[in-house]
Amino acid sequence: MEFKKIKRINIFILLAMFFSSAVVAQESVKAFQMIETESKSEIWVNPGMYSEHFQKNQNLNSNNWGLGLEYRFSTVASATIGNYKNSDNGHSKYVGLYYQPFAIGPVKLGVVGGGFNGYQSVNNGGWFPAILPALTVEGGRFGANLFVIPTVGDRLHGAISLQVKLKLYE
Repeated sequence: MEFKKIKRINIFILLAMFFSSAVVAQESVKAFQMIETESKSEIWVNPGMYSEHFQKNQNLNSNNWGLGLEYRFSTVASATIGNYKNSDNGHSKYVGLYYQPFAIGPVKLGVVGGGFNGYQSVNNGGWFPAILPALTVEGGRFGANLFVIPTVGDRLHGAISLQVKLKLYE
């Protein structure tokens, strides 16, 4: 097995362990629930994300390092802004809103919608809108967001992306 494949496997094993340990830590895990909306004030920071691309033969950048901030203003919603090195090795910026009104145990389910730029094959690198399925786990000072990015022809490369985050303020 080559090093790159071993690294990917390890990342997804760590992801599975993170999500499963968060579920086990719950005293009573409800199969599916609506999250009660309550005000919050939390600031999270992230170092970009790691992406496992669906198109394996295109030499895409999976280490999407950058800097992002997320402000959680509700148990079901937060705002996000940041930048990262995208799959095409260009620099992208993003801004968006999460809406996650459902949960399975500690895993919040919903979408993140917003705008992205920096992909030369989409609007010549200009801004474009996107709505992505998003799962989130937050516990204590650490959290993670998991996104599913669809393949859009030859313009946007599909992936499952993991973003780990650290709570700075509560």
